[in-house]
This record gives sequence, structure tokens and C-alpha cells, in this order.
Amino acid sequence: MANNKSAKKRIQIAERNRLINKSYKSTVRTLTKKTIENCEKYKKDPNEDNKNLVKTSLNKAFSLIDKAVKKNVLHKNNGANRKSKINNFVKKILVTK
Repeated sequence: MANNKSAKKRIQIAERNRLINKSYKSTVRTLTKKTIENCEKYKKDPNEDNKNLVKTSLNKAFSLIDKAVKKNVLHKNNGANRKSKINNFVKKILVTK
């Protein structure tokens, strides 16, 4: 355990940042899953509403990944890889139908 005031404060700050980072990472995973889920829904029933749902969820996922990269929660290459993986999946679904 920390012995001086500044070390105790650093522990508190590190814990706060850890929780914020955890929240970002969790939300990125959730939005990725929702985007893939919406793609599957579009694949079963290709209509305009489902297509808009896919595009909206893709935009939200990209936006949050960019914010996480900007705040150094994710490394820029990790963010790019995540976006690429989602985008390839969405492209494959939208182009085939």
C-alpha cells in the first residue's frame, strides 16, 4: 500500500481511469456484436429498414472506436483493426444482397 499522499492519489487516479477504459472497451464490444447481429438480421430479411439499421450501428461502432483511440483507451492500430474487421463483415453482407 502507498505510504505518501501523492502515491495514494495516483492509485485513486489509476483506478478511476481503469474503470473508464473498461467502460469504453465493453461498449466497443457491445456495439460490434450489435452490428454483426443487425447484419445477420439483414441477411435473413433484406429490406431498407434493416439496411439502415446496419449502417446506423456501423456508424456508432466506428465513432466509439475513434473516441477510444483518441483517448488512448485503444492503440490506433488496434482501433483500425477492429474497424476493418467490422467493415469487412458488413461489406460482405451488403454486397451479396
